Amino acid sequence: MNSGTALKAFWRTLVYGSDGNAPQTRARRVLRWVRIGVLIAAGLVTLQSVLLVAGAWRNDLAIENNMGVAQAEVLSAGPRRSTIEFVTPDRITYRPELGVLYPSELATGMRIYVEYDKNDPNLVRVQHRNAKLAIIPAGSVAVVGWLVAGVVLVGVALIEKRLGRTG
Repeated sequence: MNSGTALKAFWRTLVYGSDGNAPQTRARRVLRWVRIGVLIAAGLVTLQSVLLVAGAWRNDLAIENNMGVAQAEVLSAGPRRSTIEFVTPDRITYRPELGVLYPSELATGMRIYVEYDKNDPNLVRVQHRNAKLAIIPAGSVAVVGWLVAGVVLVGVALIEKRLGRTG
């Protein structure tokens, strides 16, 4: 059995259940749709994680293509969002509405250096931080999504097995 055939057999088992055949009863059709829904949800969670990293990478490229550096003050700090204020060399003060990218380990009142896109000073990140910091959180969301999907799929398989014994 080559890898293509094995993959098709695995996919049929995921969608149609342990015997790999289209369901004949209403209960088995419902279980098939539950399996499909779980696979779609897990796929969407994975897509979201990939897009999160891609978006962070795109923001980093925009900053690096026209980078300005400034000293900033942290106005409020949180694990996922911190607001800052900084002044550009042309003496314009910015307070980016969406905060600063990669805000972990900041505290209110800190003075930090930030890198920003000169064309869009609202796009700003903590100096020396980049999209690599988004990989682990995004990856963990995808892994947890697939673990939950796996548990649900095992539960569906157990229900299907029970149906096979009684029906």
